[in-house]
Amino acid sequence: MRINGERLKKRMELIAEIGKTLKGGVNRLALTDEDRQARDLFVRWLKELQLKVTIDDFGNIYGIKEGKDPNLPPIVIGSHLDTVPNGGRFDGVLGVLAGLEVVESFIDHGFEHDYPLMVVNFTNEEGARFPKPMLGSGGITGVFKKEDVYQLKDDEGISFIEELVRIGYLGDVKNRLKDIKAFFELHIEQGPVLEEQNAEVGIVKGIQGLSWHEITFYGQSDHAGTTPLTYRKDALISATKAINQLQNWVTSLQDDTSITFGKFSIKPNAVNVIPSEAKFTIDLRHPDEKTLRERIETMKKIIIHIAIEEDTNSHIVDLSYMKPAHFSKDLINILTDICHDMSLNLHYMYSGAGHDAMYMNNLGDTVMIFVPSVNGKSHCEEEYSRWDDIIKGANVLFHAVKRISKVIYDV
Repeated sequence: MRINGERLKKRMELIAEIGKTLKGGVNRLALTDEDRQARDLFVRWLKELQLKVTIDDFGNIYGIKEGKDPNLPPIVIGSHLDTVPNGGRFDGVLGVLAGLEVVESFIDHGFEHDYPLMVVNFTNEEGARFPKPMLGSGGITGVFKKEDVYQLKDDEGISFIEELVRIGYLGDVKNRLKDIKAFFELHIEQGPVLEEQNAEVGIVKGIQGLSWHEITFYGQSDHAGTTPLTYRKDALISATKAINQLQNWVTSLQDDTSITFGKFSIKPNAVNVIPSEAKFTIDLRHPDEKTLRERIETMKKIIIHIAIEEDTNSHIVDLSYMKPAHFSKDLINILTDICHDMSLNLHYMYSGAGHDAMYMNNLGDTVMIFVPSVNGKSHCEEEYSRWDDIIKGANVLFHAVKRISKVIYDV
């Protein structure tokens, strides 16, 4: 008994046309017109399967296949439909449409089951438009307050709630997911490990914690030709020294710590003016919470020290913090048994990227399944996963859901 791989592939290809870029990627930021089109198509597919469709006050979309026992919590499968700018065709979307395929395969096989099945699309997982990732899953699990989420604005000054209303996906608070039997998220790895290990499936034991910060150095604007180097208070020099020192520090640790400087800007940004302001972001990650917090403190000390050394001022804004997540050992054991039954090469790993599963872990037993990414590429137009790997991962998902849903009749 397997999922219908060709049907999953067709749906993936259809939704990839929404926001398609010239180089074959996807540009579908949260709550844009392209996101609305993808949502509309997803809802249409849910209704074609006669699933109950509900939407909550964060815009999360749920498709529900009722179980035999209405008092039991649902088995939830899902991810997100939004992308980063000029992103790939598989990130997030695979988890949503594989969930849909699992439910349709249950229908195809005539399964009756005690636990209800639910497919979900979470809002603004990427954090690429509104500056906090996983707003939909974080909202329903109490990580974010609704009033704070609603007031978040994109780079154009447009708020989350304005766009949620505009695209027609502001639902009701009563539809929020509150209790689960289990949560599964199938996802591309977004890294090179599975290919390097010659593994067909990754079983994810948890997700690294991450901390986002905005760093600003303030100096003094002066004329580039008339101000001697020894008199300058150059914010850009302070920022570049900080980045270089932080990079060298993390490299010297030789552990699971990672650091990324994703955004950078200077003022006044003129060729003949010494920069008075330099601003950049830091993404700091580690799978152990105690270690991550120690890394954050060290990072801040380095920045403050450089500002003093360079006679500039520094300001640190903490943007977002997500503690590490550790997934259900029971679900990991189930996935392990299924991979062995299917004679699949598996690899246990932690995810370096954040996912909705990170917050869903607060509601109940959670686990993720990874499939290989070709050359480790993701968050880019070159992102690709082989269809045979995708289908293997989807079949592992299908059998895991079947095992815990208490199927009582199949043909």
